[in-house]
Parts: sequence; structure tokens; C-alpha cells
Amino acid sequence: MSEQIGYAKPPASTRFTKGSSGNPKGRPKNRHKSVPYDAVLGQMVTIREDGRERRVTAAEAFLLQLTQKGLAGDSAAARDSLDAIENARSERGDDRMGIDTIIVSAISSGADAILGSLGLAKKKYPEDQQRVRWEMNPWIVEAALDRLGERRLTINEQREVRSATRTPHKVAWPEWWEVGE
Repeated sequence: MSEQIGYAKPPASTRFTKGSSGNPKGRPKNRHKSVPYDAVLGQMVTIREDGRERRVTAAEAFLLQLTQKGLAGDSAAARDSLDAIENARSERGDDRMGIDTIIVSAISSGADAILGSLGLAKKKYPEDQQRVRWEMNPWIVEAALDRLGERRLTINEQREVRSATRTPHKVAWPEWWEVGE
């Protein structure tokens, strides 16, 4: 009996053998696993510095923001910023500086240096120079009011304290307190 050859019946010698793929190289595995960092970080974005706008790559904007946070006292952001700079330098083979370790210590003065790090207050609108301000956490307001002892705040002082409190409804106001919502 002769083998039939024709439509949908290729010769046995050219048929796929059992267990082997018809496309041995096939689609590469994990071809979509890597994140397209170059495409994303290479995009141009507009940033505003000191009221002026300029165009930079997303990578540069990201590094500028990390550096700014690091200089403002955020030690995690400072470490990340330095790591990113070090990685970029090592990828380029740029070892001109010959520095093994860089220690950055942000020096700021006044209350801003400690309010956030001690959990006393939270900065509201940190990116908006016109509206940026600190709001005190309820527990520190309560502690400060307890320290007053017999002394009472004026109505204006009470309004000011209440407006500077982050979540005034969570504060256990003293019985003499007059300013409400």
C-alpha cells in the first residue's frame, strides 16, 4: 500500500517527529521580563527649578529629586542617590575621582532639621514653595499643652495652634480650650 501524499498529508520523511518542535529556536523565553529602563529613563521631562523650567531626561530628574531629598536630611534618599551615581560612574568606567566612599551630611538649621525626623510634625505641600508648611502631630500638641500648667492660651493663640495641627480632631483638647472647628 502506498502512502498518500497531498493536502494536509506531507511525506513521512518531512513530517515533524514526535516530541520535537516545528520551530526549534522558537520565541525566546523571558523576552518581556526586563524593564525598558533606557526607554523610560531616556524620555525628556520638564522640571521647574527656582521658578524656571528646563528639559532634562527622566533619569536626571529622578537623580535631582533624590539628591534634593538627601540634602534635606533624608538619609535613605542620600544613600540611593549616591548608589545611583556610583553605578552610573562604574558603568561608564569613569574612575577619575578615585574616591571609594563619599559621606554626605546634610546640615540644616532651625526646626526643619528635626521636626520630621523626630515625628513631631509633617511637612505639607513640600514641593510648593508658596504653600509649604509644617503641621504638628496631635501627640506633640497635647504634650505642649500639658506643659503649660496653669497658663492659658489666648483665643488667637488657640486658633494658631489649631491651624498648625495636622489632625486637630485627634487631639484631646483641655477643658479650658475654646476654639473649635
